[in-house]
Amino acid sequence: MFEKFITVFKIPELRRKIWLTLVLLCVYRLGYYITLPNIDQTQIKANMEKMQADTTMGQTFQLVQLFSASDFGNATIFGLGIMPYISASIILQLLASVWPPLEKLQKEGEVGRKKINEYTRYLTVFLCLFQSIMWLSYVKNTMGSDAVYSNYNDWYANLGNVITMTAGSVFLMWVGEQIDEYGVGNGISLLIMAGILARVPKAIVELYKDYFAGPNGVHLGGDNGVESLVILAVLFVAVVVGVIYITQGQRRIPTQSAKHVRGRRVFGGQKQFLPLKVNQAGVMPIIFASSLLMFPTIILNWLGKTSMGDWGWVQALRGSFSGERGFVYSLCYVGLIYFFCYFWTAITFNPKEIANNLRDYGSFIPGHRPGKRTAEYLERVMMRITYVGAAFLSLVAVIPTIVQDLLGTPFVVASFFGGTGLLIVVSVGLDLIQKIDSHLVMRNYGGLLES
Repeated sequence: MFEKFITVFKIPELRRKIWLTLVLLCVYRLGYYITLPNIDQTQIKANMEKMQADTTMGQTFQLVQLFSASDFGNATIFGLGIMPYISASIILQLLASVWPPLEKLQKEGEVGRKKINEYTRYLTVFLCLFQSIMWLSYVKNTMGSDAVYSNYNDWYANLGNVITMTAGSVFLMWVGEQIDEYGVGNGISLLIMAGILARVPKAIVELYKDYFAGPNGVHLGGDNGVESLVILAVLFVAVVVGVIYITQGQRRIPTQSAKHVRGRRVFGGQKQFLPLKVNQAGVMPIIFASSLLMFPTIILNWLGKTSMGDWGWVQALRGSFSGERGFVYSLCYVGLIYFFCYFWTAITFNPKEIANNLRDYGSFIPGHRPGKRTAEYLERVMMRITYVGAAFLSLVAVIPTIVQDLLGTPFVVASFFGGTGLLIVVSVGLDLIQKIDSHLVMRNYGGLLES
């Protein structure tokens, strides 16, 4: 394995791509330490840490930070991360499935893709302006007037912050595009993964405080005994292996091309397969589900401050959605994940179009007539494997809560045992290895994962 790693850096073109990618990722991380000039970073950090430790809303903020490469604990030039760009991409992808002009543009190949990317950039700038204004207003109104220095509490200072945060997010979008074109791997995904991995040192510090820095050190028995540490290690390895297995899992549908007789020669008739991913929706269902669950928390907290706060069902739901996540919260979480798994799969997977493409290329699925019957079969198979993929996503999503409740592990540590962060890191890591392997195979070298 070490020899293969050395071989990667022996190829000049691949070496340049890797170094360029690493430099751009370092630039991205450096931007997190360039703060906005008129905001008290200490007070914002203290407020965010208190909220993240005490409420489900705070933990949801942490989850949003994971998949957006942002940092709400510090008001920096990259404070919004690439969340506006991700939001713009999702919005246009959803619109393309229901709005005929965008759907037609999406089918025009490379020209249509470039046009949609242009619309995505324009929408990103608009969302950057809106989200930066909302975030700065939240800092000023929720965290108190002391969060903004009085000498800089003018409209033009706030306007400067809005423009700065907008420019920072647009710059990150540009960095991602440069990695796509001149580096290796998917730029936006690598930025997200870098943001997730940057939290590893903090998780290690928390583990050290819980298991090694106590008055008794490492010991057997108790809440922070060595057996709990062993359980965490084994569970982490098991979850990573399971995520890789399901992420790479496919249902291979056998296909066969029609035979063509030309003169005395017979062409076609080869047997191939159509791969259908078990986890077709990827990480999107967890993102949508966790985002929607913010609203019940906000509504229940508001009801708790009114006369309805004394009602039994309001108190019970507040206890489940705030602080420790209870059974009702987990049940809603799993239900939303199942819903968005089927919803996102229905948007991204079009069995009718696949069936038509198979027919146009002279291929068919044995035992099923081309056209409508093939589309019905593909849809039926996808419904079944999506159920398995949704069950897997639900299990991965609730594992951090289980680890936090049973072992008393801090949320910043428990979040690495499942959920969005682990799925993104594993998926992006596998994609990066495949991109590097393609360069090696093209030059007659063995792949990194080949024995």
